Amino acid sequence: MTQKTAPDYDHERLATLQGAHRIVGVDEVGRGPLCGPVTAAAVWLDPDALPAGLADSKRLNAPARERVFAAIMASADVGIGHATPAEIDAINILQATYLAMQRAIAALRIPPDYLLIDGNRLPPALPCRAHAVVKGDARVLSIAAASIIAKVTRDRIMADLALQYPGYGWDVNAGYPTKRHKNAIADLGVTPEHRRSFAPIRKILCP
Repeated sequence: MTQKTAPDYDHERLATLQGAHRIVGVDEVGRGPLCGPVTAAAVWLDPDALPAGLADSKRLNAPARERVFAAIMASADVGIGHATPAEIDAINILQATYLAMQRAIAALRIPPDYLLIDGNRLPPALPCRAHAVVKGDARVLSIAAASIIAKVTRDRIMADLALQYPGYGWDVNAGYPTKRHKNAIADLGVTPEHRRSFAPIRKILCP
């Protein structure tokens, strides 16, 4: 059995056959970084105007992601949600990821009646029927679109934060624990954007 090389619209078509009308893909980015928000996106794609070049955001380079991001924003209903570092510290990264997803879904112009969510677990308190899809960003077109929106949005946030807190390289590493980032934490200290509940930061603050 050959593995699909690109996401398709099969899950959305199946949901339509099951009576759904507004099928939305949901994905998040930013669970692993040491700082910054976790960001989620919810995307309804117009089946008559599917953007070209849709793929898992991890398979696209930055210029390609920007191009597809613009095409999605021009043709789709998009909701974006975040959970802050303080919220991540207060409720843990998994619950903060669910919170960001719930906020993204709530930010859509038109409420969905079916959700396709990347991963193997569903957030609580969803407004409609939902299905979790493992590796959904590589398999499902609307989840791939959500992965691109979330990735580009969060990268832009981290680039902006890099101007406020120079030296950590967030415009390049997006807050992930690269050698440069960890060295900068040791040299420059912990910022308000760092997640204090994450072990590398907690060890610095509470040696």
